[in-house]
Amino acid sequence: MDFNVVFPALVAGRLVLALSPLPVDLKNDHLLSSPLTSYSRLQEGIYLFQHGTNPYSGGIFRHSPLLLSLFSTFLPLNPTTSPLLWTASDVVAAWSLVKIWRVRSGVSHNPRDGLIAALYLLNPYTLLPSLAWSTSSFENALHLLSLMFACRGQSSASLLTLAILVQLSLPSILLLIPLLLLIVSEPISRVAAPRTFIADTRKSLPLLAEFAVYSTCLTLSATLACGDWSWVEKTWGAALLLPDLTPNPGLWWYFFTEMFDHFRPFFLMVFSVHQLIYVIPICITFQHDILYACYLLLGVLALFKPYPTLSDPGLFLSMLSLFPETFAYLRHPMVTALLHLHAALLLPLFHHLWLIQGTGNANFFYASTLVFGMANGAALLDSMWAGLRIAIGELKEDFEVVQE
Repeated sequence: MDFNVVFPALVAGRLVLALSPLPVDLKNDHLLSSPLTSYSRLQEGIYLFQHGTNPYSGGIFRHSPLLLSLFSTFLPLNPTTSPLLWTASDVVAAWSLVKIWRVRSGVSHNPRDGLIAALYLLNPYTLLPSLAWSTSSFENALHLLSLMFACRGQSSASLLTLAILVQLSLPSILLLIPLLLLIVSEPISRVAAPRTFIADTRKSLPLLAEFAVYSTCLTLSATLACGDWSWVEKTWGAALLLPDLTPNPGLWWYFFTEMFDHFRPFFLMVFSVHQLIYVIPICITFQHDILYACYLLLGVLALFKPYPTLSDPGLFLSMLSLFPETFAYLRHPMVTALLHLHAALLLPLFHHLWLIQGTGNANFFYASTLVFGMANGAALLDSMWAGLRIAIGELKEDFEVVQE
């Protein structure tokens, strides 16, 4: 596939879809946008801010003050600019994914470039949230930009991008440790040849301090833009306290809908800490290929985020194209694909039955989110297995891998 032909064609196709009437029908879909990424809520917050009202005084607006400042001044949102902005975001994300692949493979051009771009731009899990103008598309672009800069050794750009990303989505802080390790190491493929991490980890300490400076400056800028610290509770606090139980494709909302109030703080702590426990083990296990560790942690985020959308597993599945050497070692790719297909059919169906027709109940929709979670978990576990199994190579006759 000629990248110079395929990529412009993909961009043109995405722009045509973005300019179509589809976004009007999709922008309020709970599968495509969450309370933290909703375009309608962003518009409402901008309107309140421009008319002298603090948008964080209520319980609707939960976007970062950085987006509030940007879209209320330099880039006003309207039916003309929004399709262009979201298309540009996806183009940046796809281009970053291709650049990561080129750095990892050690070539300036590769026949797979067009395929990798197509797998992101044509992925329904990334396409539909973008057409719904969900700000999760911006988060995906920032994820890939940060990884791309890290792979190229541009530490300041990578850390600044991650700091901006954390302002938009607090759970992305899980990528800090692997990103620091990626900056001080190399992104080339070593998943088939494990070895001890040989880079000097002491180099990551100044980088950590640099990230802290960027985060502090952005936090103070957000506070100045907002006028007070109320945004912290409404944005970062929402990712920890789950105040809005709007249905979404994640695993949190129904559990806490049924939760007794006196148990709620304990289980909020359990659910939040549960995301953290994967970081160190994955980084240690895949210390020989930190980019693969970043990929797996994005899968963890897609599975366990408090307010996910379809774009979160979309990013994880699109990044699988960076590791073709592991494809032969996937144990159940067909089962995973069928689970995703099954979930893709059930999610909109049960969502419509419950919230549109009123002929179902919350159990219908939550059952479909459990199938979706099973699909994401199957993809994550299979990727972990393949990353470990490839190191063993071809087995001799009558040999079997029992435990790794």
